[in-house]
Amino acid sequence: MKPDAKSETKSEAGSGAKPEVKTPAEAAAGDDRLKAAVAAWVANADDSEGADGTAGSDAVEPGKTRESAKSGKSTDKPSAKSDTAKSDAAKPDTAKSDAKTAAASDEKPAGAPAGKSAAEPAAGKSGEEAKAADAPAGKPVDRPTAVFGVVKPKNGTAGTAEAPAKKPTDKPSDQASAPAADKPADRPTAVFGAVKPKNGAAKPAGAPAKKPSGDEAAKPTDKAAEKPSDTSGDQPTALLKAPAVPATGKARPKDTADSDSERTSQFVPLKSDTPAAPAAPAKPAIPVSVTPPTGVPKAPAEAERTKQTPLPPQSAAGAEPAGPAAPLDLLAQLTNTPPPPETPVRTAVRRVKIWTPLVALLLIIFCVVQAFRPLPDPTLKLTASKSYSFDGAKPSLPWPTEGQGHVEVSGLGTMGSFGEQKPVPIGSVAKTMTAYMVLKNHPLKQGENGPMIDIDAKAVSDAGKESEGESVLNTVKPGQKISLRDALSAVMIPSANNIARLLARWDSQSEEAFIKKMNDTAKDLGMKNTTYTDASGLMETTVSTAEDQVKLGKKAMEIPALVAITKLPSWKDPSGTTHRNYNTLVPFDGAIGIKTGSTTKAGGNLLFAGQKEIGGTTQLIVAAVLGQHKAPIIDTVNAVSKKVLIAAQGDLRGHKVVKKGDVVGRVDDGLGGTTPVVATKDVTAVGWSGLTVRLALNDAGRKLPHSAKAGTEVGQLTVGSGPGQVRVPVTLKKDLAEPSFGSKLTRLG
Repeated sequence: MKPDAKSETKSEAGSGAKPEVKTPAEAAAGDDRLKAAVAAWVANADDSEGADGTAGSDAVEPGKTRESAKSGKSTDKPSAKSDTAKSDAAKPDTAKSDAKTAAASDEKPAGAPAGKSAAEPAAGKSGEEAKAADAPAGKPVDRPTAVFGVVKPKNGTAGTAEAPAKKPTDKPSDQASAPAADKPADRPTAVFGAVKPKNGAAKPAGAPAKKPSGDEAAKPTDKAAEKPSDTSGDQPTALLKAPAVPATGKARPKDTADSDSERTSQFVPLKSDTPAAPAAPAKPAIPVSVTPPTGVPKAPAEAERTKQTPLPPQSAAGAEPAGPAAPLDLLAQLTNTPPPPETPVRTAVRRVKIWTPLVALLLIIFCVVQAFRPLPDPTLKLTASKSYSFDGAKPSLPWPTEGQGHVEVSGLGTMGSFGEQKPVPIGSVAKTMTAYMVLKNHPLKQGENGPMIDIDAKAVSDAGKESEGESVLNTVKPGQKISLRDALSAVMIPSANNIARLLARWDSQSEEAFIKKMNDTAKDLGMKNTTYTDASGLMETTVSTAEDQVKLGKKAMEIPALVAITKLPSWKDPSGTTHRNYNTLVPFDGAIGIKTGSTTKAGGNLLFAGQKEIGGTTQLIVAAVLGQHKAPIIDTVNAVSKKVLIAAQGDLRGHKVVKKGDVVGRVDDGLGGTTPVVATKDVTAVGWSGLTVRLALNDAGRKLPHSAKAGTEVGQLTVGSGPGQVRVPVTLKKDLAEPSFGSKLTRLG
């Protein structure tokens, strides 16, 4: 639609009046005029750069196309304006050809004749415009108002290029019919062709554009300054959104051309009169060098975007930027002195400087760790002789002419043995294992009677076997009770078979289960040649050796309650009947037991024990004599056993091996420090001729201190083992001190 001429003239003349709202057609026409002016300005700049000092022959007045400027025809008449608009709207092909012609004229060589260019400015230009046209060609025309007509389309649709452009002055005669190219030019300003209508719809191509008034030309619309165009790329001219206003604040004359100083001035955007939404921060302008093409290039399909940022200028060598160096780089250049030449001494010094702090730190850590590590436990070590041997030949004991025998001193070893140690029936000597098993499972304190045991019918019936030659306790009655002590006494002194079987049933609920326990215990004691088949030993299948029975005898004599029974010469049962001990060795010659056993098959057998005080110790002698068939067998075995016991006691003797105060060992703190220890009294070794006894130093079950005063008891010295072992306390000869700091540091373990 055509704008009314009167309204247009009124809006153009009234620069101070309030700008009226433009229709979409008018806005599109104004945009087209701006594009034509920008195209002419760029072409004039290209021609001016190649003029080589001559006047700008190709200067084109804003609002005129390149061809109209060359032909010298003026398009200032209103009739020409309307005709051009109609022609452009009716013939799109003509517009395309005009655009190509305009593009070709833009590529005019810089060396064109200046005379023709001087005559091109049309009549009607003001003096300022003539000066602008005659400006030196070496400076590009930089019109400050060239970008103020840019309207950013909101819908992203660019306006058509066929609309006639109007000269941005108040004169209608300055309009020119500059047809736009069908494709955008390959120039940095091509982005200005994108017009975003305010109503979001593309404007018709033939709609005339309204000429901006003076105030409108000097101030950009608020809408245009809101945000950069969506379709524009990263262009150098994208930041030119506001006009430059003269310092005097007066409006620029419409017909005056720009001076040289104005062409090269920088633009300062002014704040919009109306509040606007905050715009995104603008990107810094990037200088773009426009090189005029040598031919008629094919226009790109869309406006070309800047792809790369130009590198900063470099020095002649090409290594460093030509601009001022960064402070750190400058400091590096001032202080970057070459290192001194490498020498073995310098290398050694450098290595010492590097490694010395690290080594010192490691040494400090090592010292702290060593100083606070837990100290090892002190130990006692024997410095005296570890053994002592008695002089003389091995003693000869008075053994019988038949059977087998074996004698040991508890803790010292075997004194003598005779006969073949083979399994033979042992008779009632087997009751020693029965008593040992019951007391092991039911301990009895010395002086106590223990639990009461019911006399069952089996025990009463077995009492009637006395007529068959069995040893029994015939005073028991049905429903009667008997204490554990009395039951053991009946087994070990009168050798009652019926009570031995009663104890087996009471302990294990059956005789068979108890017999199994007896055999298991025999194996535990190392009695390899012993087999038990009954609890009383009456059966001939219960067999053993003298050596095995001595092993059992030593363990049985370690039970005080049992020793208290076996050393008795007689015992009185609950009914008041006294029963004698068949072991006639007791209570003479230090004999303390243990048990006799006799059958027709087994003969006379005796397991006996005796004691002797020597060297401040009580030595225990345990012996067994088996297989004595000389009648009366029980008296024969008692007689030969008494001779063996007295001979063994006579062969025992003592010898002083350590005197009081002698150093017998030392306390080792584990870090190399030692403190001597001494015996608190004389140490006597007990043995017999040819015997070697061993000495040992131990802590007597107490933990050794890291530091202690002299005279503190820290252990004991022992000679031998078993019940007759000699034990003497030892004390510190001097103060026991904690390990020194140096000892702590140098320990490795």
